[in-house]
Amino acid sequence: MTAFIFGCQQGSKEKQEHSATSKDSVASQPVKPSKSGYAEVNGLKMYYEVYGKGKPVVLLHGSFMNIISNWSQIIPMLADRQVIVAEMQGHGRTRDIPRPLSYEAMADDVSGLLKHLKVDSADILGYSMGGGVAFQFAVRHPEQLRRLVILSGTYAHDGWWPDAEASFSTITADMFKGTPIQTQYDSLGNDPAKFPDFVKKVMSIDLKPYDWSKDVKNIKAPIFMAIGDADGVRYEHALALFRAKGGGKMGDMHGLPKSRLAILPGTTHIGMMMQRPNWLIPMVTDFLDSDLNAAPPTF
Repeated sequence: MTAFIFGCQQGSKEKQEHSATSKDSVASQPVKPSKSGYAEVNGLKMYYEVYGKGKPVVLLHGSFMNIISNWSQIIPMLADRQVIVAEMQGHGRTRDIPRPLSYEAMADDVSGLLKHLKVDSADILGYSMGGGVAFQFAVRHPEQLRRLVILSGTYAHDGWWPDAEASFSTITADMFKGTPIQTQYDSLGNDPAKFPDFVKKVMSIDLKPYDWSKDVKNIKAPIFMAIGDADGVRYEHALALFRAKGGGKMGDMHGLPKSRLAILPGTTHIGMMMQRPNWLIPMVTDFLDSDLNAAPPTF
């Protein structure tokens, strides 16, 4: 669920170290949006940016994050696509409204954004909390979805390792003091005095049990789910979805499933975004571009 819960204090240091080692890479160079603004959807003024041209892909950020913190490395790596990024309710430059925060409502907001942009359908990629939003988008708005990518996201509350799930109720605003989460919240025009309420509201979405297993396993669109081997998401959770989507058979004998699964080695929940884009994005683009009806390779 949350992108920085697990070790949020060291997040700032890791980000600085990563930036120092990758500052000369193509992916680290800033790019400017071709379009940005606010879409009025469901009573919300939703901030968005659009980059490039090509097949549209929508990126949905994790809890407490925003376009800058979640996608600054990723956007340049998707330069041959139309990349649509938005900030969810209460996050970044999208101000909160007197509405409970829920995966379902955020999915409806994304649907409204695509209608605002006159995009009929798109690939949807969600990370952490954004993965939950992406699952709900696929369930609630299948006509607007082409392919679905889930990075370190869950479709049921027991998809988290028990220690991760147990930690959700312990998260407070004090844990984020001095981290980019707090400083960016302030710098993007939010009221610093409301930061504790923001943290409490964001955490509320995973303090209530949820289980979309049946609906998610009936999603018609191909799904690529990726987790880290040291993630907060249980392996069995990802495997159950992969099996339901045709995995768990020898591809040389039965053909490749249209959906895919990746477990990245040496990768944590935070590391998925901060350390592994160079591994992850080639796998994502291959999934989005491949002929999923192609026969498996032969000698």
